[in-house]
Amino acid sequence: MTDVAGGTRLREEEIRPADLFNEYLRLAAIDVGTYFSESDRSPVSCPACGASGQVAFAKQGFVYEECPACETLFVSPRPPAEAFSRYYTEAPSVEFWATDFYRATAESRREKLWRPKAQRVVDAITRHGDERHSVVDIGGGYGIFAEEIAAIWNHPVTIIEPGPALAEQCRSRGLHVVQAFLADVADGDLPLGPRTFTSFELFEHLHDPLAFLNDVASLMASGDLLLMTTLSSHGIDIRSLWDKSKSVSPPHHVNFFNPVSLRLVLESAGLEVLEVNTPGRLDIDIMEGQVDDVDSRFLRSFLRTASSDDKAEMQRLLASSGWSSHVEVIARRP
Repeated sequence: MTDVAGGTRLREEEIRPADLFNEYLRLAAIDVGTYFSESDRSPVSCPACGASGQVAFAKQGFVYEECPACETLFVSPRPPAEAFSRYYTEAPSVEFWATDFYRATAESRREKLWRPKAQRVVDAITRHGDERHSVVDIGGGYGIFAEEIAAIWNHPVTIIEPGPALAEQCRSRGLHVVQAFLADVADGDLPLGPRTFTSFELFEHLHDPLAFLNDVASLMASGDLLLMTTLSSHGIDIRSLWDKSKSVSPPHHVNFFNPVSLRLVLESAGLEVLEVNTPGRLDIDIMEGQVDDVDSRFLRSFLRTASSDDKAEMQRLLASSGWSSHVEVIARRP
């Protein structure tokens, strides 16, 4: 789960303490049985290009396929959208993430994750928009990003958050929340004028990614921006750990696009792709933590014997060359 933007090398433990994260994964494994074991499942084609996938592996009762055309990794057959909606509004693992996990890591994640992300959004608006843009954060979670961007951007910030626990967390801190799934949000729920929509680490969770992008596009006016981050199937830690990657964690992460396939699906939604970046900082650290599971003899040797400076240099190379598992896209409504 390489979910950090730019800068010096980061340690996963700083933002995802192992004991808390493993408890979250343990609860999620139980929730799979509760919310998905009885669900009918239907085959889906590649969510990026529509090609038929090929079975890659199975994990916790979910089958992942890989697209032979664009190398998107995705769950198929897939439970219905209603099962995912129920899971995200009721499941104990989701509640644990929204409460225990976030309370314990909030300030570290504020400093290490959300403050840099807020600055990246402001920089993106400066490059591609103008100073009038309000910000609409889709899936705003605990609201830390909204607080951080409000501190450096003097325009309204609106959070769209369907989860009851997370929406209440945001309201308790005085943030403006539209408590709804994106498909149920109306234009009148949002500020007037030009907007930048943000979506962080949400795309990998979605039952129907193209439908989500179409919903976003329907709320965007010409010139509005979308800055979105997600997990890349081309990222070195996911590619090297594959089915053993903790990022590949159903039922949460069911889509792994990549810099190539993200362009395809965004253009299918009528959006113009302006930038695709991979500013991750955790790939090397994640693989170090699971070195015995890495499937490359070279990488295992590198992870065990390289100096800290060499590892930092390798992480910078991965980020700058498009092979980090954290991918960021900036798109515009023409």
